[in-house]
Formats: sequence, C-alpha cells, structure tokens
Amino acid sequence: MSFDNLNLIEPILRALKTEGYNIPTPIQQRAIPIVLQQRDLLGCAQTGTGKTAAFAIPILQLLYQDRQQHKEQKSIKAIILTPTRELAIQIDESFAAYGRHTGLKHTVIYGGVSQNPQTEALRRGVDILVATPGRLLDLMNQGFVRLDHIKILVLDEADRMLDMGFVHDVKKVIAKVPARRQTLFFSATMPNEIQQLANSILNNPEKVEVTPVSSTADTIQQHLFYVEKSDKKQLLIHLLKDKTIKTALVFTRTKHGADKVVKDLNRAGITAEAIHGNKSQNARQRALTNFKNRTTRVLIATDIAARGIDIDELTHVINYELPNIPETYVHRIGRTGRAGADGIAFSFCEQEELPYLKDIHKLIGKTIPVNEAHPYPMNAAAIVQKQEIVKTVNGQKHQPSAGHRDGKKRWGRNRSRGNRR
Repeated sequence: MSFDNLNLIEPILRALKTEGYNIPTPIQQRAIPIVLQQRDLLGCAQTGTGKTAAFAIPILQLLYQDRQQHKEQKSIKAIILTPTRELAIQIDESFAAYGRHTGLKHTVIYGGVSQNPQTEALRRGVDILVATPGRLLDLMNQGFVRLDHIKILVLDEADRMLDMGFVHDVKKVIAKVPARRQTLFFSATMPNEIQQLANSILNNPEKVEVTPVSSTADTIQQHLFYVEKSDKKQLLIHLLKDKTIKTALVFTRTKHGADKVVKDLNRAGITAEAIHGNKSQNARQRALTNFKNRTTRVLIATDIAARGIDIDELTHVINYELPNIPETYVHRIGRTGRAGADGIAFSFCEQEELPYLKDIHKLIGKTIPVNEAHPYPMNAAAIVQKQEIVKTVNGQKHQPSAGHRDGKKRWGRNRSRGNRR
C-alpha cells in the first residue's frame, strides 16, 4: 500500500513526496482512514511507529476540506496536547512539512521561554495549535487562547502526560473544548488510569493497536555489558573510540549524572552535550539541533528525551544507567532502528542494577545478549551472587525495582512528581 491508496488530497500527497514518504507505516495505514471518517480514535502505539503523521496528515486534510466549504474563521480548530517541549516542537514541524501546500496556519506554545512570540502568533490567527498543558492553561487564563471552535482534539503520549503529573491540567483543558468534537487519543501503554481517561473523553472510538510497548524492534541489535559502576565512564569512552559510531544518544537516570558524563567525555576529547529538565529551553533546543546536524557526536539525556525525539539516522543508543521502570527501556532504545532502519543499543549493567535488568527481560520476553569482549568486565562471581540474592528476596519472590518499592501506583501522580527528569 502507498499513500496514494489512502484517499489523500493532492496538496498533501505532494508534500509527502517531497518528504520522501512512499509507504505508510502500519499505524498510518489503519489510523488515517478512521480519522478521515471523522471517528474518534484510541491508538496504542509506541514511539517510532509513525504516530505523528498518522494524526497530522488526516487533520490537515479535514481542515483543508472544511475551509473549502465554509468561510474561513480566525479561530483554533484543532489542538494537539503533548507532554514535552521537544515533542511539541517536533509535532509542529511535522504539520509544517505535511501541510506546506494547504495554506493552513499552525503554531506551537510551551513553557520555559518568553510567551511574547507565541502570543503574537496567536493574535495573527492559527488553525492548528500544538501545546504543552502548562503553558496552554496559562495563556488561556490570560485570555490569549480560546477553544470554543475546536473541532479536533488530540492527546498525544497520554501515559507520559499522566506520569509527569499533567492529568489534572489535561482535564481542565478538555473541559473548555466543545463536547461535539472529534477526539484522537494516543498512548504507548494502557494502564488503568489511562484507559479510564480515554473512556471519559472518547465517543465510540475505533481502536488501533500497533507494536505493544513490551516489544522491541527486530531491527535493533541489543547488547548488554556487565560492568562495575566505577568503570562505566571508561567503558563508555572505550566504546566511543569506535569511529563507526556516528551518533550516540546516551541515557542517564539523573540530571546530575548527565552533566557529569558530558564533562567526562569532553575531557576525553569526545564532543558531547546534555539535554534535561534543568537546561533552559534555548539550551536544550541548541543541543538537540547540534546533535541532529552532527556538530555534536554524543547527546546525553535523561528520560525527558526517551519519547518523541525524532533523530534521523541515529545509529546508537547507550543506556549508561538502566532505567528503574522497564517500559522506559523500550522507549529509550526505540530512538534508533526507526521506520525499519537498523540500530544498535548498548546497555551497561552494574550490580545494583541487576533487579532492573530482570524487570526488563521479563517485559520484553527475552534475554539481552551479553557482550563479554570489553576490557572492563564485572566480576563473574559478583554477578552470580547478586542474582541469587535477588531470587531469594521475600521467600523466592522476585525483588521489585526501585520504581515499584514506594507502595504507590506506578502511574500515580505523587510518584511521578518525585522522579521528574
């Protein structure tokens, strides 16, 4: 199947050809016709499946056709809510690319920067607004944004918004949107809280489920490195001496850890920058731009970049520290091997991270192959000893990871606020 088979209008097909899009991904094949029928949609798809195009393309077509039939109104007709600034910017860029021949106007609003350019764009009038919940509510309260004429509402990365504590902000926004609308709801996972939210805002939706979160793409080669914590820095430098690693996205669990890795790599003569929540929006965007154009070879990130950051031809993802929530592993390595391309994921595991590794293996349903051909191996006896300890905790029960030990729901607001990255 090609995009020509999806009943798309000529201005959009022309833009897709310019972008080099020929064959739609599975979620695009299934979602685009549903959205064009103006049905509500519940999409369960992990990052890297082409989800943004699956909703952006039909939204552009519906609004373009609506404008041909009715006198143009200077009001926002579609709003896309998304959890992070980086993802919001990326979605807005996608609307620009796919809608370049439609004449539809769009803009993006997010916090961490001056609101003046954003309010100026809103004053000029936009058809499509991409927004993070906090800045959107702020500008709504100031009277810069009205949602009275919204025809299409999109919630993207809904589980991530819940995990980051935005669910109440999202509900406040939904309360201001007309009840008669089309709603598109996308989430990589469907915990109970997300399913309940979807049920409360969707009207007889069609469901599209593609590549569940528990799976990793077959195009990604995964490698596990057992290493002592004190040797992680040297192992990373050792691997990055390989010039065939053109680009590497390296994940740490904390902001401080990300900054420390940047300093270590720069001292070793390896160009690296960090992206995390303590960086200003301009600094984050500059680091991301430098990485995309390969001025910077290595980008160090906390999990703020685990979803939605689309980097063309990213060859390697490196888990400098394993995540304490297993689904995050899938999202992290999904930054490479996108759209059918090949990718490589390296994961470092120290003794204290063995419980996290066990959670990951259980989730993905397979064991990550171990790479023993490196100069900083963990003591073999220590591995066996630690694994036996994990097995015998709580009377043969598997020891939960740190992300599960506080007795709160994994997706609860309280836990997520304490672990923001």
